[in-house]
Amino acid sequence: MQDLSGRLRDPSLAPAQFGLLGEEYAAAWLARRGWSPLSRNWHTRYGELDLVMLDPNRTIVFVEVKTRRTTRYGSPQEAVTVRKRLRLRRAGVQWLLDPRHRITHNGVRFDVISILLDASGPTVNYIPEAF
Repeated sequence: MQDLSGRLRDPSLAPAQFGLLGEEYAAAWLARRGWSPLSRNWHTRYGELDLVMLDPNRTIVFVEVKTRRTTRYGSPQEAVTVRKRLRLRRAGVQWLLDPRHRITHNGVRFDVISILLDASGPTVNYIPEAF
């Protein structure tokens, strides 16, 4: 994760690259806590699911990751608007209906990970059951 932290600090990163590194950082952060990846950047007509993870309790968790360099336009999690949440729910249903994703699980939820880059490095704000 240290390497990812250093790469996130690169000011020359394009916004898309910065966002992808944030998702990579979030996935590594969750993996260190015993979570297993199921899908990354899964696309559907409703949008993209950043991370689909299986937590230690065997809950399928759809994780929306927002990474920002500043709070000039608000905190990263504020970018998960009502409209965005609706699209993520629809995409989550599509993911669950895909026959390739049939796994034993104990529930489903939507979490948000907000990553804010400051002088000391990335700060993770994990919001379980965000919506």
